[in-house]
Amino acid sequence: MKILLAIDCSEASDAAVSELNARPWPAGTSVEVLTVTEPAHFWAAIPRLDEEVARRAADYVDQVAEELRAEGFQASSLVLPGDPKAEIIDHAAKTGADLILVGSHGHGALERFVMGSVAKAVVGFAPCSVEVVRAGKRASEEGMRVLLATDGSESSQLAAQSIAQRPWPTGTEVRILSVVEFILPTWQVTLEPPIDAAEMECLREQAMKRSQDAIQSAGQAIADAGLKTSESISVLVATPKEVILDEANAWGADLIVIGSHGRRGITRFLLGSESEAIATHAKCSVEVVRKKR
Repeated sequence: MKILLAIDCSEASDAAVSELNARPWPAGTSVEVLTVTEPAHFWAAIPRLDEEVARRAADYVDQVAEELRAEGFQASSLVLPGDPKAEIIDHAAKTGADLILVGSHGHGALERFVMGSVAKAVVGFAPCSVEVVRAGKRASEEGMRVLLATDGSESSQLAAQSIAQRPWPTGTEVRILSVVEFILPTWQVTLEPPIDAAEMECLREQAMKRSQDAIQSAGQAIADAGLKTSESISVLVATPKEVILDEANAWGADLIVIGSHGRRGITRFLLGSESEAIATHAKCSVEVVRKKR
């Protein structure tokens, strides 16, 4: 597995490094430690700052890479100047990264990446999966609680397979959540005759079956990997985003895993601003899984 660890010198980046160290990864996993420095024109009036910033950035990522090598990783380091949004996305594509790992907040060079518009761009447009790490208990302490949200779509299945194919700390539990949501056509108000109670019940049953099938499919893949699983079906009483976040908070999840695209039911959660909102507002780490381009 090829991991691109995008960091600055913030506490959030320290949490990302700690999480990387705490969790088991597939044999042969390599890590490239990347930091992005502001363009030189920001301090053009003081030329020596350009060299000083570059030196300190290089020292920082070199030190982190050395620590990772001491933990058994194949690790390298890199400093790039420019806009974090473009540099991280482009570099992940260029190097064929499987996963971009970042802290949830930052300061200095990467602040716009881990907060605000750049975060949305990376989560939305990265050519691979992205995990936004939030500080919490170390994964090695007692296993992890991983919440997988699924609607049965191809991308949700990819997320389930991603979980199944990785090693996890002993004692890890995966809770599989599907939101029951049926959407009536916008022209229902003019439908003649209108949808009656029996037809509404039929729609509800179909929506429930979709959620049950989604959970069964994902659960089979994860159970085959020997991981402990539990299931949760939620009848929609709020937006899918709110349902996922509430479930994660109530259960004490360490990580939310979602597909990058979806269909039906929780499509609005899996697509566009909803996935960005979950990555932004979750109290735990969030991984958005997508097929590597």
